[in-house]
Amino acid sequence: MEANKIMNADILDILFEGRNKEYGAYDLRKTYNRRMVRSLIAMLGICLLIFVGSVIAKKISDSKPKQMEVKDVVLEDIKEPDKKNEPPPPPPPPKEPPKVEVTKFTPPKIVKDEEVKPEEKPPEQEKLDDTKIGAFNQEGEKSDVVDAPKDEGTGKVEAPKVQEQDYDKEFTSVQVEAKFPGDWGKYLERNLNAQTPADNGAPAGRYVVTVSFLVSKDGSISEVQALNDPGYGCADEAVRVIKKGPKWVAAIQNGRNVIYRQKQNIVFQVTEQ
Repeated sequence: MEANKIMNADILDILFEGRNKEYGAYDLRKTYNRRMVRSLIAMLGICLLIFVGSVIAKKISDSKPKQMEVKDVVLEDIKEPDKKNEPPPPPPPPKEPPKVEVTKFTPPKIVKDEEVKPEEKPPEQEKLDDTKIGAFNQEGEKSDVVDAPKDEGTGKVEAPKVQEQDYDKEFTSVQVEAKFPGDWGKYLERNLNAQTPADNGAPAGRYVVTVSFLVSKDGSISEVQALNDPGYGCADEAVRVIKKGPKWVAAIQNGRNVIYRQKQNIVFQVTEQ
């Protein structure tokens, strides 16, 4: 570069003298100040927009109605004052029984009619039929008077007859119940087919059958029936065992053999194999 142009030339022109200015480095350095100014202007614009937006958002939020903050409420246990042990109220006074009409008893005495005083005059027989006899006269309610049993001239009073009990009816409650004559458990072991429910496909468990039957005065068995049926042939087997069994010992009521309705449980037990 010529000496007279150096004083007026730009620093970039001096640096890139004789070099390729179209490469890009020259242009970047040439426009550096301009790009910095644009960047600062853009940054200030963005900051201004953010500031304006925050101000507007704050005004909008202030204009909305404020919601009340709900806080947890803790209820305190309020203890009731201890009640004093007050004495129980006194019992009501007993009610006085109603007064019963009483007629004064006047001992018999044979005197003349004109000598009898009005207060000593004996009461009429009709009045004595519905009143009590006492040592003084008293007004009140008339008492119920029960007629005494008449002897009909024999001089004897018959006691009321007690209704005789029918000992030929069927009893369900007796003084001595009917019972099996012997060992009930051994009888079942010998005669009961305990494998009946298992043979019929019953699962493991306990099967109870209640059998009802009549035990007559001589101990014979009749009207055998199962009150429940758990299934798997248990009810039929229980009825069969009762019917097959011997006579029972008859029930006793007032020292007499009576017909008694007996109930007997028979248990089948199936275990897992």
